[in-house]
Amino acid sequence: MTTQVRAAIAYIAGRLVSQKSSSAVFDFTQSRYVNISGNVSNTHVQVYDYDRSCHIAGNGSNGRFSLFDYGESASITISFSGNRFNGFDYSSGSHFTGHVQNRRVNIYDYGQSGYFDYSI
Repeated sequence: MTTQVRAAIAYIAGRLVSQKSSSAVFDFTQSRYVNISGNVSNTHVQVYDYDRSCHIAGNGSNGRFSLFDYGESASITISFSGNRFNGFDYSSGSHFTGHVQNRRVNIYDYGQSGYFDYSI
């Protein structure tokens, strides 16, 4: 998946699991902040990615979310179990998995065959 989509997923996962507010996510791979903000709850996601000038929105229940990334014009699914999550990015056709600890988010992107670290 793209660097931008991965950062948005890290932001959403970090907010959902940590229950902390944030107006950005720090991408350790890029060594920079990605500005994203909005509402994230156990049933609804409505965020705006200022770097890509697009919304990511959707609904969830029982730890499963179906989101639409308007920048990529594609869906993203994410399922949560405690501090762990996994999902699929339809724009790249890539599975991903990850976990959140405090404000740190780690994602394994199967499309890139690598780990990526973030902080909200």
